[in-house]
Amino acid sequence: MTSRPAAVARSLRQASSALSGHAARPVCHNAHPTCARRLTTAAAASPTLPPTLPPSASPARAQHQHQYPAPQAAPRRALHRQPPRRSGAPSNPAIKFPCLDALETRSATLQQAASTRSDESGPEPSYTVGATQIYHCEDPLLLDHGGLLHEFDIAYETWGQMNHDRSNVVLLHTGLSASSHAHSTPENPQPGWWEKFIGPGLALDTNKYFVICTNVLGGCFGSTGPSSIDPSDGKRYATRFPILTMQDMVRAQFRLLDHLGVDVLHASVGSSMGGMQSLAAGVEFPARVGRIVSISACARSHPYSIAMRYVQRRAILNDPNWNRGFYYGRVPPHVGMKLAREIATITYRSGPEWEQRFGRRRADASKPPALCPDFLVETYLDHAGEKFCLTYDPNSLLYVSKAMDLFDLGRENRQATAARRAQYHAAGASPAGTGSPACSLILPDKPYEEQPQPDSPVLSALTSDSTSSNNSNSLPKPPADLVAGLAPLREHPVLVMGVASDILFPAWQQAEVAQALREAGNEKVEHHELSEGHSLFGHDTFLLDVEGVGGAVRAFLG
Repeated sequence: MTSRPAAVARSLRQASSALSGHAARPVCHNAHPTCARRLTTAAAASPTLPPTLPPSASPARAQHQHQYPAPQAAPRRALHRQPPRRSGAPSNPAIKFPCLDALETRSATLQQAASTRSDESGPEPSYTVGATQIYHCEDPLLLDHGGLLHEFDIAYETWGQMNHDRSNVVLLHTGLSASSHAHSTPENPQPGWWEKFIGPGLALDTNKYFVICTNVLGGCFGSTGPSSIDPSDGKRYATRFPILTMQDMVRAQFRLLDHLGVDVLHASVGSSMGGMQSLAAGVEFPARVGRIVSISACARSHPYSIAMRYVQRRAILNDPNWNRGFYYGRVPPHVGMKLAREIATITYRSGPEWEQRFGRRRADASKPPALCPDFLVETYLDHAGEKFCLTYDPNSLLYVSKAMDLFDLGRENRQATAARRAQYHAAGASPAGTGSPACSLILPDKPYEEQPQPDSPVLSALTSDSTSSNNSNSLPKPPADLVAGLAPLREHPVLVMGVASDILFPAWQQAEVAQALREAGNEKVEHHELSEGHSLFGHDTFLLDVEGVGGAVRAFLG
């Protein structure tokens, strides 16, 4: 029978042997993942203290376990600090970035131009192309958010002949980045952005109508905007230009109509942002508008389109050359503008069209994949950004797109705007009386928590199985606020058009407009929706579909 002291001694010898065995285990110095796993396993198996004594050992003996030193961890070599194994040359060559080279070259060219020109001219391009007529208004224009323009210009072009009683005038509203050049003229023979829709026998028949198209207030094609000279100090407005709304732009247009002696429009016509303005014109001046055509637009901006325009603006604001808007006479934020246009182009067309047009094809399958434009769809976006980045003023894009975000023809918003305008008038309609224009937004400490609204008419529209856009019973019930806001249009013939493949202004938004008008008592609403089978061009359908869009407009105007 073995004595207790002998058993304890044997147990201690076994522990010492185990410790020495762990300490002698070889360590892998290779950076291979398998070796790394072995190191981890060995470390996990090694004890940091001697093994506890067996239960038979007395407490008095147990205190002696601390007399044995803890094993030392095997030294490890840092896996990310391995010396080169061969010549020291990189394993693979660096990828080339010709797309970035092109941006840097353009920046250098613009910088060179900036250093050789005066501050007044600068390296930025002249955005106004071709001949336009200019209406100069010296009557101050009070804006919805408190800004004031003491004077302003509106650039416009016309087609057709005004009749003797000026009753055949059609006001054509533009999209976000379009100029007044909707059709060629003798002074400017370049094709316009709606070239195939304007002319004898076309949608806007110049044998019948006198068509006027303006560049919007805030734009850069001849109308007063951020790139214009502030008459107060002779310097560019830049971001001293006041915030605008769609209604501000429409009021400026009606100043032009006053100048031309036009009391009542035969029709207010527009697509995209122009479709917003065509509705706003009727709401703001119901007695001065006859018919209304709103194509691929809405009566209030919704979160998706707001979000897409927001990221476009951020692309510009984050370009170091933007310089908080004061880039005139310097290198403009062309990199941010290019990215903004690429983002916008994604929203202007549709996935099904791109499946057919580009698929997964690469520009040159014989070359290795690249991080610069490689797939055909990438080269398409890159080209769209290249064409646009120096043809439109970045500040105008910021201001005009923000006006689109603010658009809401609901009664509550209209009442709030009317109250603000009354307050500004009472304060003398001067910048000093309207408060500081500085941004007062304070971001919350915690992110916004979603609050689902299952009874939302928008959700009802998105989950509806209906495909008949002309069946009023199949449409979602619009919000009462919007119905009340569109009440001024209850007597106006209105054509509302949408496109099923449009992702920027989805077809349910036009359905909402049509149904809100009907709920307001309008019995003269025509609602047309072009199916994906008819057009895969998405939001840009209004620019391309002469038959579907143009034919409906021509029939509606009579």
